[in-house]
Amino acid sequence: MKKSVTIIILLLIVIVFGGSMYYLYQKNAENPVVYETEKLSKQNIVKKAVATGSILPLEEVLIKPNISGVIEEIYVEGGDYVKSGDLLAKIKVVPNLNALIDARNAIDEVRINLDDQKRNYDRQLSLFEKGVIPKADLERAEVTFDQAKQSYRAANKRYDIVKTGTTSGFRNAANTLIRSTVSGMVLDVPVEKGNQIIESNNFNEGTTIAAIADVEKMIFEGKVDESEVGKIKENLPLEITVGAIEDKVFDAVLDYIAPKGVEENGAIQFEIKGTLKKQDTVFIRAGLSANASIILARADGVLALKEALVQFDDETKKPYVEIETSEQQFERKDIELGISDGIFVEVKSGLNQEDNIKVWNAIEEEEDSN
Repeated sequence: MKKSVTIIILLLIVIVFGGSMYYLYQKNAENPVVYETEKLSKQNIVKKAVATGSILPLEEVLIKPNISGVIEEIYVEGGDYVKSGDLLAKIKVVPNLNALIDARNAIDEVRINLDDQKRNYDRQLSLFEKGVIPKADLERAEVTFDQAKQSYRAANKRYDIVKTGTTSGFRNAANTLIRSTVSGMVLDVPVEKGNQIIESNNFNEGTTIAAIADVEKMIFEGKVDESEVGKIKENLPLEITVGAIEDKVFDAVLDYIAPKGVEENGAIQFEIKGTLKKQDTVFIRAGLSANASIILARADGVLALKEALVQFDDETKKPYVEIETSEQQFERKDIELGISDGIFVEVKSGLNQEDNIKVWNAIEEEEDSN
């Protein structure tokens, strides 16, 4: 009995010893843990906010008629350059029946007065020739007769204007001739020959005949989120990229930030505007979608490291890294950071360009390299 117990104990000891030896063998067979290192590099770091929007003319003028009617002729199309005073379109007036009747009645009234003043003038002239009345009475009758003739001519001109939009002697200044009020490029002609148009007045905006703008003066108009608006200010530089124009960046200056935000899709958006610097070699079409990078800060040619290598003290929250002192031996080094672009961060002090900086994650060397 004692002999069998001894054998069992000896077997257990052998098994435990064998297991321990196997465990130690496996541990020794594992690859040693090594840490990669990186050095500081010189980088151009740009801290920026991004806004989406479009390219628009600085000033766009909508040409509207001051008389209603039908488009008889159109003399321009989109893309044409015009000068102030150039003819854009001609309107055929469709007279208002009530206005036409009123104008005709006004002619009849002044004709009655004209006939009456003519009879009075003839009577006064006859009396003057007989020496019955003085010359002053004849002259007064003559003045009244001339005024009646002028009123008759004016009534006829008003009738012509109501009926046709113009009258004799005023063809170049006729309301039916729509002329440009500014110089620039015709961006759009939203009407066609035969379209009916409405005049612009106090109660109606009127029909747009053409949209004209100076395409040499373009602006970026976009929106930024409320989380970004506190970081930006006027006169900051912008870098504009237009989706339709590849590999081209346009410089601009931020010159307007809306004082009031507008809610869109549950977020508050603030409108911004930036004036583009003139581009002689590239034509930018109005309405193109664009993105603007608002340059908040910039540092060129500074020592920087990847932001992923920076650690922060749990208590002080100050940044630090671990630098290599000897083979796979590291020590903590406090550092002072500058601006960051989200990938690289500027190192103001605490490190030299020769320092090897520990990469956080340990990398196990592969037994076999494929």
